[in-house]
Amino acid sequence: MAKKDAAQILSIDGREVRISNPDKPYFSRDVKLSKLDVVKYYLSVADGAVAGARDRPNMLKRFVDGAENPPFYQKRAPDNRPEWLRTVTLSFPSGRTAEEVVVDDSAGLAWIINLGCIELHPHAVRTNDLDHPDELRIDLDPGPGVGWEDVRRVAMETKSLLEEMGLRGWPKTSGSRGMHVNARIEQRWTFTEVRRAALALSREIERRVPALATSKWWKEERHGVFLDYNQNAKDRTTCSAYSIRPLADARVSAPLEWAEVPDCVPEDFTVLTIPKRFAEIGDRHALMNDAAGSLEKLLELAARDEAAGLADAPWPPHFRKMEGEPSRVAPSRAKSTAKKGATKTAGKSVAKKKAATKPRSKMPLIVVANSADKDAALAGLERWKARHGEAASHLAVDDVLVDSMRGRSSTWTRIRVNLRNVPDEVRPPAETPDPDDDPTRAWREARAKAASDRLRKSP
Repeated sequence: MAKKDAAQILSIDGREVRISNPDKPYFSRDVKLSKLDVVKYYLSVADGAVAGARDRPNMLKRFVDGAENPPFYQKRAPDNRPEWLRTVTLSFPSGRTAEEVVVDDSAGLAWIINLGCIELHPHAVRTNDLDHPDELRIDLDPGPGVGWEDVRRVAMETKSLLEEMGLRGWPKTSGSRGMHVNARIEQRWTFTEVRRAALALSREIERRVPALATSKWWKEERHGVFLDYNQNAKDRTTCSAYSIRPLADARVSAPLEWAEVPDCVPEDFTVLTIPKRFAEIGDRHALMNDAAGSLEKLLELAARDEAAGLADAPWPPHFRKMEGEPSRVAPSRAKSTAKKGATKTAGKSVAKKKAATKPRSKMPLIVVANSADKDAALAGLERWKARHGEAASHLAVDDVLVDSMRGRSSTWTRIRVNLRNVPDEVRPPAETPDPDDDPTRAWREARAKAASDRLRKSP
């Protein structure tokens, strides 16, 4: 048998799962792990990993060339799947639908790991009701230079607020630099309502610890730990419990008890340590399904915010303009003064209130690097700093914005520099990014040309 065709058949709960290229390296830096090693890790924590994904549609994030190479996203279940693997048809904000994989057991788990899915990405709904989430997801995302101690402090503040709202939070490390706090909720509210509750929670945490937390969507306006309310919008997923993250040490998104949060450090939870922890203490989130709560108090908080004049916040870019949503334009592109008169919202003309909206300041951002390879983009940033040493000396930690940009099926890294702290006389002009590899550019240019051609041909 040719080496490229070598495979190993695993018998899992009476089902056979074929692991292709089992010796293929998936991690080769701090730890050395093959594809089969990754499958075996997931089987060692299967009860916990399956619990986070069971009975849910799963988006497939496939690292087919290992964790050190870019992944691609696949919503639709592969055609050559086993007969016993369940699927469910999910609809998206675009109006499109996709038949997505449902992981119900250890065999299904091993099968999607064989596809290169080192992370698990279940949606926040169950297959019995795809329109009403059963989980509120709070994603604590630290900005550049923000320490882990601040993440833990914001997590504990989140715990307190959830309890005031009648909800129980279940914390876990994100497996990277942040933390997730999930709360099981009754299946009574739509995605829009759950997101509205998450936004109210984010804003309240920001009010309570303004030096530590932010609810601001635009990166150039953030500081500290960002509470990403938009993770509760339809079609958004986050990595679930026990997921391996594509870091050199094969770090894991680890479920915790609240008593562990004040002293935990994310690098303690890896593929090498979690199986022993799981064997000794089991799944810290095993009772989560027994703690479904109500969003009523959070929605009351949202109503109070709105009555006080707080409008909706920006939605993810692939959503249509939502009713009540403010201008979906980053401050760096905002006009210097607010327009007077009526504004249009969701196709309706809405008169502005007498209290004028405070104009947003235009941020002086420039793009310095675009690349599918994050390391190459970071190297481009260092070259920019070397060329513009005086300007670079004025940059604060959060003036460098490293964005993971998601295209239709792949990601790339965009690096921008905010020159707000750089004196005008030493601000460098915008240059062609170095490197300048934006994989969506050709698609965007083709779409713009097609739109232009249609306008030209129209009578």
